[in-house]
Amino acid sequence: MINAVNLKKTYIGTTVLDIDSLDIPKGQSFGLIGNNGAGKTTFFSLLLDLIQPSQGKITSNNVVISESEDWKPFTSAYIDENFLIGYLTPEEYFYFVGELRNWNKADVDTFLQKHIEFFNDEILNKKKYIRDLSKGNAKKVGIVAALIGNPEVIILDEPFANLDPSTQIRLKRIIKELAEDPKVTILVSSHDLQHTVEVSDRIVVLNKGIVVKDIIPTTQTLSELEEYFSVQ
Repeated sequence: MINAVNLKKTYIGTTVLDIDSLDIPKGQSFGLIGNNGAGKTTFFSLLLDLIQPSQGKITSNNVVISESEDWKPFTSAYIDENFLIGYLTPEEYFYFVGELRNWNKADVDTFLQKHIEFFNDEILNKKKYIRDLSKGNAKKVGIVAALIGNPEVIILDEPFANLDPSTQIRLKRIIKELAEDPKVTILVSSHDLQHTVEVSDRIVVLNKGIVVKDIIPTTQTLSELEEYFSVQ
């Protein structure tokens, strides 16, 4: 599904990402972890054509990301609040995204009802602009909007940050349900080791832009990762 070959990103002579080869098959729930500056957001930004590679390429469903926009109809993401439109209400933003994904208002309304528990009565019908929401509630809007239109590739950068414990648990449930669909590939980047282990079929660890671990989670994975990061 997703393939990176000789992928490198360099800024002013400093290499921040250097991946010889990385394959993410369709249907995988993929966790990406690493300390600040490890290259996680850089990798996602390349996958979304927000930045251009200095070398190599990354493809999604055989589409070269930097050369075509044919990946966009089946891909969705929430990286940060810059993906949102602050002067819209959550409902207006959801309808806007729905229109982009060829969903009418009724489709969006039906979809939103599935996430009432996740919203925890803090998002809909509050007559608030997104810019006036807390960071956690704005993130709820961004995450749910990223799921509109049934995308085949879903990219979430630090989705658990700024969410309260109850919402984190609900988000893990959402991600696990999505992962049950063999047509859906989910990529999650997080500093939270436990949450990432719980929702991932596979975990890749980046350190200074290089893949240093590529593992299938077991009951020992969390302790192994904690031991690894304790000395970094």
